[in-house]
Amino acid sequence: MTYADLPTLRVDLQHGVATVAIDNPPLNILDAKLIPDLRRFAAQVRDDDTVQVIVFESADPEFFIAHGDMHFLTDPTLLAPDDTLPPGTSNAIQALNEEIRALPQVTIGKIAGFARGGGNEFAMALDMRFAAIGKSGQAQPETLMGIYPGGGGTQYMTSLVGRARSLELILGAGLADAELAERYGLVNRALPADELDGFVAALARRIAGLGRTVIGIVKTAVDAADSTKTDLITESSLASRLSFPEVMALAHKLLAAGVQTREGELRLEELVTEVLIAP
Repeated sequence: MTYADLPTLRVDLQHGVATVAIDNPPLNILDAKLIPDLRRFAAQVRDDDTVQVIVFESADPEFFIAHGDMHFLTDPTLLAPDDTLPPGTSNAIQALNEEIRALPQVTIGKIAGFARGGGNEFAMALDMRFAAIGKSGQAQPETLMGIYPGGGGTQYMTSLVGRARSLELILGAGLADAELAERYGLVNRALPADELDGFVAALARRIAGLGRTVIGIVKTAVDAADSTKTDLITESSLASRLSFPEVMALAHKLLAAGVQTREGELRLEELVTEVLIAP
């Protein structure tokens, strides 16, 4: 399989491992280009028996996936439901994440930059995550923007870190560095930045060598032991309690202040706080 017509992704296949470099400049925003490409990739790779492990990484050293496109807030129709959404999902980001979660292959995230909002939701939907010490940062800043994680984030995070820490990270909207992410359970391990590539490559190739039958048995058995259940319909239904005119107005202010520029994204939490407390 060639994995053509995926302009925001670079796919390299070796030894049963598909390494997918997310390449959607200037910031790897999860937007109307990247979401369809990732969904198309998931649909193609699902039936590729030569691929046992999928590693997602970024072509941008500073951003894994920055976050969902702020224009989804200024124009909510961009995330309107369509007839391609799988059962139990209500928007395209939920659909993407659930399609990734349902893949028969093992999925691994290699986080060496920022993953916020929808970018962190995507990372949490993967089977495993590994983060680079001193370089990675994960956050759900949606509450600072007058919304909440609606791409599966409330469900995935609670499953990973528990109720109390999920409330802290979502309502506090703070940035978790690699060490905190490891301690809380957002990632499997925090690794020195110069060891991340080698560790993930060795792990991926070792798992790929097991073959699809063993991988499938283990994933099915582990999933059966996981008592947590996602309720994406409830997550989505709560959006009706938001005031969308206020959300849109705040989104316009944030974009004008520098959100979705490289300079602004490198200090996103500080920038958003400045906008919120401005007279």
